[in-house]
Formats: sequence, structure tokens, C-alpha cells
Amino acid sequence: MMKLYFGPGACSFVPHVGIEAIKAATGEEIETQTVKLHKGEQQTPEYLALNPLGQVPLLVVDGKPLNQIVAICDYLDRRFPQAGLLPADSWQRAQAMSLFAWMNNTVHPTFTHIFRPSKFATGEAAQADVKSTAVAAFRECLERIQKRAQEAGPFLLGDKLSFVDAYALTFLRWGGLGGIDPASLPGYQAYVARVAAQPAVAAAMAREGINLDTYKAK
Repeated sequence: MMKLYFGPGACSFVPHVGIEAIKAATGEEIETQTVKLHKGEQQTPEYLALNPLGQVPLLVVDGKPLNQIVAICDYLDRRFPQAGLLPADSWQRAQAMSLFAWMNNTVHPTFTHIFRPSKFATGEAAQADVKSTAVAAFRECLERIQKRAQEAGPFLLGDKLSFVDAYALTFLRWGGLGGIDPASLPGYQAYVARVAAQPAVAAAMAREGINLDTYKAK
């Protein structure tokens, strides 16, 4: 038995898309559990007993917890290769994991500086500086993803939807929350529209109650 714990709109969207793709490819039903991050459910004693980090995603397999997005997605792909969520070829897989790792260790933490500047500085002025610097750095990351999407097409790894596409969609949504107008990244916006139209992605978005429109003009 498997259960995925996810927070709507969080990075847990990536394996959430994965389990929908797995269901379509294999018929395997993987249970899901919403963790309401805004209500602090990730800090409850019950959840911390499973994941002491107090984060999502969390995958529980036969009662055993696995955290960290890259590890969870790697496990899901190896257990259900029929879904094709990462390349089967060794070199192509290594290249995909390189991109996945960069998204996780660079792009994602850059957004954390936008969303929670208080973790990195004290005082309003210092936090404002952290946030503005991070917005510029995050935009550079989005531009790099846009360039790759335009060169690869229709998805980041070629013809097939993968975990990194779900991550890329998440980043554009987050960019809107950080004040980056997706219309200023038209190649990225068009690519994400293709990703969002995929059945596995649409199903995960519907369950999480999220959409692509997060940008509010000031």
C-alpha cells in the first residue's frame, strides 16, 4: 500500500502528477492525503512522526515513510517504469536527473527566499533586499527553463511528459505569486499550457484545486 501526502500548490505537485500518470499507465491506485500547509498540518505530532522535517511531499510505502521530492520521484519511476516519467536510457536518465537536481537545489530554494525572506534576514529592509534579489535570480532561472523548453519541445525531455515538466509548471505558478508576470515569458507560458493540458496534470490540478493564474498586477 502506498499513500502520497501533498500540499496543494506545493512542490508535492510533482509526484502527485506522477501518481496520476502511473494510474493511467498501470491501473495502480495510490492513495492521496491533503496536508493543509496554511493550517500547519505538517507540524502536527502525527505528521512529524512520519516526517520529522515537517515538509511535503511524503510517500508512505507499506508503512515506511520516504521524504524528499527527488528520492520519491526516483522511487516511483523505478517501481513503475511503464509510466515513463524518467528516461530508461542510462545517459538520458542521468541528464534528466541533473536537470531535476538543479530545479530542486537551486530554483526551488531561490523561491524560498522570495516567499519566506524572514528565514534569511532580520529587519524589514534586509528582508526586502533578500526578496528583490531573489526575484531577479528566480526570473533568470525561469528564463533558463524557457530556453530549454523552446529548444526541446514539446516537453523538457522531448516527446513525453516527465517529473521535470510538473516542476516547471509549479515554478511558473510560484513566479506569479512572486510578482513575475507569466506573459513576460511567452515561451514558458505556452509550454506550461501544453503541460497543463495533459490528463495526469489536469487531474492533479483538479484534486489540488489550483490553476495557472497566480499573477496579480500591481
